[in-house]
Amino acid sequence: MDEAPVLDQVLLQPSCRVGADFDAWLWDVGGSGLEAALEDPGRILDMVKAADLRGLGGSGFPTWVKWSAVAAQTGEKYLICNGNEDEPGTFKDRVLMEECPHQLIEGATIAALACGIQQIVFYINPHLTGAIDAVRRALHQWQQSEWPERIARATGFQVVYRVQPSSGHYIGGEETAAIESVEGKFPFPRVKPPYPTEHGVHGRPTLINNVETLSNLPHLLRNGVDWFRRQGLGDAAGTKVYSLSGDVLRPGVYELPMGTPLSDLLYRYGEGMLVGKKLKAVFTGGPSNTILTPKDIDVPMDFESVAARRSALGTGAMIAVSQGTGIVKKVGEYVSFFASSSCGQCPSCKTGTYYMSQLLNRIGTGQGTRSDLDSLINLCTILPGSGRCHLINGAVKVLESSLYHFMDEYEQSLRGPHT
Repeated sequence: MDEAPVLDQVLLQPSCRVGADFDAWLWDVGGSGLEAALEDPGRILDMVKAADLRGLGGSGFPTWVKWSAVAAQTGEKYLICNGNEDEPGTFKDRVLMEECPHQLIEGATIAALACGIQQIVFYINPHLTGAIDAVRRALHQWQQSEWPERIARATGFQVVYRVQPSSGHYIGGEETAAIESVEGKFPFPRVKPPYPTEHGVHGRPTLINNVETLSNLPHLLRNGVDWFRRQGLGDAAGTKVYSLSGDVLRPGVYELPMGTPLSDLLYRYGEGMLVGKKLKAVFTGGPSNTILTPKDIDVPMDFESVAARRSALGTGAMIAVSQGTGIVKKVGEYVSFFASSSCGQCPSCKTGTYYMSQLLNRIGTGQGTRSDLDSLINLCTILPGSGRCHLINGAVKVLESSLYHFMDEYEQSLRGPHT
């Protein structure tokens, strides 16, 4: 494993935290990335591609691919900055919006320059009231500055910014559901194709990027591709903001080099498990992903390395679970969350998550039978891919992972050896 580089606190800079005004952001590092972007907008996309910037809202999808598709379109275009963060254990976007709103606005503006976008929507979960207030306050400062006029002179069009609270539903974070919500509708996910890059808000090309993804752009443009890639470990590039929660002594939000070992996050930064507790499992990337056990905590936390361990990095949310916690009950809590969050548009999702939740509750309370367990295993086979969005896949993924690692607990939870 490579030595950790000296990290420049890429996203969580003290100078841009709430209470520091726009002038303080500009005095430190703010604006220089946008200056570089205005000097040569044509190179932004190439830099994003060369830097291997990924979608940091969970997918890990190469950012430049979406950008290229939107940039190739003509006419009015939209950017949705997705801040609908709502999954248990995931809270890094809230911190970025509350403490670093100026870099988010600058990053969104850089993306707009690269893709010829005129409309920027900051789409934020209404329960994150501090984040909404911070972004609105920062936008007011931004619009009173010289930047909007400078951008208009450089591009020939006026970029329009607005904050729009989402519906507050978990499903509202899915990209096509976000489009529906921005249009004033209930956030039902759409069938794809067509994809948002071709047919998004009001039928116009729409780029949808996560808060963390956009927050990287001012620093990438200011410092360059080589600097950005050096922030990561091994073949990984940049940094990642990890949300650490669960049975650790020091839960919180940590910006670390992409590729930092999970063991470092848990024991160096999280300061280890609660007194008297031992690690049993880690839910990686939030509850819609998979489980790692102690034998895998040496894994570098980047998309490819985690995937090689039958898991997924997702949003970077790591939920530590200690020995003595029942995995069946814990998975049941998460699947219940998905069941209550299903929009009901796809019967297989609405009924499937509900049935999974009921089966897990029965097994977890000692009322389950062998038939119940067989039904759970069968659902993991027939449900994936049956919905319009990721919700049903996420619910199945965490269940399937728990069955893979902890089948003995499921077996022991049944009513008797022959039931």
